[in-house]
Amino acid sequence: MSPVPARSAPVAVIAGACGGIGRAVAQRLAADGMRLALWDINARALDALAAELRDSGAEAHACAADLTDETGVEQALKQTVQALGSVDVLVHGAGITGPCLPVAGYPLEAWRRTLDINLTSAFLCARAVVPLVRQSAAGRIVFLSSIAGKEGNADMAAYSAAKAGVIALTKSLGKELALTPARVNCITPAVIETALVQQMTPEALAASLSRIPVRRMGQPAEVAAMVAWLASEACSFSTGAVFDLSGGRATY
Repeated sequence: MSPVPARSAPVAVIAGACGGIGRAVAQRLAADGMRLALWDINARALDALAAELRDSGAEAHACAADLTDETGVEQALKQTVQALGSVDVLVHGAGITGPCLPVAGYPLEAWRRTLDINLTSAFLCARAVVPLVRQSAAGRIVFLSSIAGKEGNADMAAYSAAKAGVIALTKSLGKELALTPARVNCITPAVIETALVQQMTPEALAASLSRIPVRRMGQPAEVAAMVAWLASEACSFSTGAVFDLSGGRATY
């Protein structure tokens, strides 16, 4: 009997890899043995992260791209397939909070930019990888949404609307791919201690923390741990689902 050839380690695309959560996810998935394609617009930070991961023994390939641009995403996918052969997993965490302003004074340009980075980029990245992910036994898509997408944050309408859109995208795509090996889920964190928090006003941050029963920010490693399970083959019966990571802020 001929030996069964060993299956190569899954390839995970991490979109928004240079953010605090993206970096933690990259480190965790690398530790779990995945091969990584790191997508982000910040080429210098991306190269530094890829080098850091390779120094630790991981296989990591950097693809600098504007993830709100259709052509940029297509080029990132092309480079990824050329370098690593395919794509099995997508983790999308690119995002900004946008200005903290009431709707009556919210600039249209800022509204569009916040939706583009948080939601349109999630759509473009998912659309690009679906033909590959749906054919993989290890096919998984994990979106990073936010508790704001479920509850809505005052003075953060664009961010809240974009993250609500990510939840809806998760549910729709999960149903579309339900009869394939692929599973699609999202995480809705409350405040996580990353540089993104620095975009919030002290008042907005204090208000957010006051609604978290455990009275602390979450840590990027805690998000990465949940992503790791959702991106694994152990997550086989959950799809189109929303997983809270909110310190008790939401339980529905």
